[in-house]
Amino acid sequence: MPRASAHPDDPHYVSRSGWLRAAVLGANDGVVSVASLIVGVAAADPNPSTVVIAGIAGLSAGAMSMAAGEYVSVSSQSDTERADIARETEALKELPEAELAELAAIYQEKGLSKETALIVAKELTEHDALGTHVRDELGLSEVHAANPLQAAFTSGLTFSVAAGIPLLAAFAAPAGSIIPVVLVVTVITLAALGALGAKAGAAPVLRATFRVVSWGVFAMAVTAGVGWLFGVSV
Repeated sequence: MPRASAHPDDPHYVSRSGWLRAAVLGANDGVVSVASLIVGVAAADPNPSTVVIAGIAGLSAGAMSMAAGEYVSVSSQSDTERADIARETEALKELPEAELAELAAIYQEKGLSKETALIVAKELTEHDALGTHVRDELGLSEVHAANPLQAAFTSGLTFSVAAGIPLLAAFAAPAGSIIPVVLVVTVITLAALGALGAKAGAAPVLRATFRVVSWGVFAMAVTAGVGWLFGVSV
């Protein structure tokens, strides 16, 4: 049963951190990696067919790699969280007094007096001992709990959608204008992604947009430079 919010009309944005992180990572990586690949290949061999095939391969491989990587990494985090919860469950059974004292000490460090901290610790322990220790001792909550499937699906999907933008730009661009068209479209896309990510997380828009665009342009410049320098696709 979902918990009621103290202010349902003004929710905290931190509740979006799990899927938002995966979405921003997937979309940004999709645009930058595939655009960089297209620019690098076009710099070495401007043949449109070669460029589009390279872009499709990059999109397919990147989406699978992103989804698999997110699933594996977040699963490892989830395993660690479950192991800590299991140890906490055992400690509450074997050393309840020590765990109570530990909980009271945590509340003292947060500013409560010794007496008040002990009262709060006892009442919360009676209400939900494990949940209280998981939240206040381990720092875990339903909002921050690792969700491997959510992270994998979100990253894979956003990577594919975002990577399709420079790929479509390369497909539609005139044969001799692939690089400038892809660069312009990619910069606009990166700016939009930075702004959307900032809006979704209630963060400063200009700072987030500049960060996303500057790193994306840097990655494409390096890749294009390699293509021009060595005359090979990268």
